[in-house]
Amino acid sequence: MRQAQTLNEAQLRRVIKYTRSRRHQVRDETIILTSFYAGLRAKEIAALTVGNVFDEDGNVRTQFILSAAQSKGGQTRTVYLNQRFRKALLEYSACIRITDPQRPLFVSQKGGHFSANTMCQLFLDIYKAVGLKDASSHSGRRTYITRLANKGVGVRLLAELAGHSHISTTQRYIDVNAEQLSEAVELL
Repeated sequence: MRQAQTLNEAQLRRVIKYTRSRRHQVRDETIILTSFYAGLRAKEIAALTVGNVFDEDGNVRTQFILSAAQSKGGQTRTVYLNQRFRKALLEYSACIRITDPQRPLFVSQKGGHFSANTMCQLFLDIYKAVGLKDASSHSGRRTYITRLANKGVGVRLLAELAGHSHISTTQRYIDVNAEQLSEAVELL
């Protein structure tokens, strides 16, 4: 199976710029950022509720629990949100009703939760529109794991953040390229 493309900073900026031209620009940008800054799968993004990311006072949480029903493999897991992503979620909250914690965080055209498949299709449509033919709904997740690995985060922590039971799964996500190899030998 082919791995989803990891995106560099310029490609991510191009994707974000494009989402700002779409009909649901703030929603679509926040969906992309959820993939890149929380490392969530399309199925998990589709299943998010307002109560997952916002507390009773409307503040963005620093972390939340994905239920077994929301995640892959029937396992609960804690998702940690960095400051940059929390800021984006706060901006997004101005565009949605956050009074009902059961409400989908990202509302589909039909007014409910996205399905996993429609969320995957949204990613494919956006990536195709900006010319990223090897990118998929998993690209943000792979980029998230690869970037953290490149910053020296150990594979055990990465596995926990990704919700992987085995570090061998996480290792397959980490993209290795010539630039990284050149930088690695300079550490000597």
